[in-house]
Amino acid sequence: MPQGVLKLLCNGPVIPAVRNPDDFRLAMDSPSPGVILLFGDINTLPGLLEQAKQHKKRLVIHLDLVEGIGRDKAGIKFLGRMGVTALITTKSHLAKIAREESMIVIQRLFLMDSEALKSGVQLLRGFKPDALEVLPGSIPAAAVQELSRTTGVPILAGGLMTTPADIQQAIANGICAVSTSRRELWTITI
Repeated sequence: MPQGVLKLLCNGPVIPAVRNPDDFRLAMDSPSPGVILLFGDINTLPGLLEQAKQHKKRLVIHLDLVEGIGRDKAGIKFLGRMGVTALITTKSHLAKIAREESMIVIQRLFLMDSEALKSGVQLLRGFKPDALEVLPGSIPAAAVQELSRTTGVPILAGGLMTTPADIQQAIANGICAVSTSRRELWTITI
């Protein structure tokens, strides 16, 4: 993902991740141009997309968490027709389909140990997403550097980011931006 596309998602170190309608309403007033949607279903998604559009926000749909959408080619095509322009998923085959639909694609990886890092690098040799989101967000700088070197894409982080110091450490480790559902962190600047 060129840095210009990264700017479509954030203008600082934090991308709000929303888990419910109250969070969604607050995120619409956050400084970030992008918001990661971690809830919803096929019935509520059109309204959420319309509200985001009115607030000039880009919704990044977490495909694995939105209900009622098939986790297949037809489901992703449906999202594209609905106006979804960006998604995040742990499933690389769905990420490839989303790319074919001209969506911004963020591949999510859970990095528990060095073997998971190795598997993640292997996975990304077959497909290059626009960005990578790694969990937990507290991964060491060496792991971030390895992913950055081998993939050439911006590395985002999520999970277990609870304080401004957590975000600062992630950025210091080479993370481009952090996604968090903690409202009090949505306005952090570094």
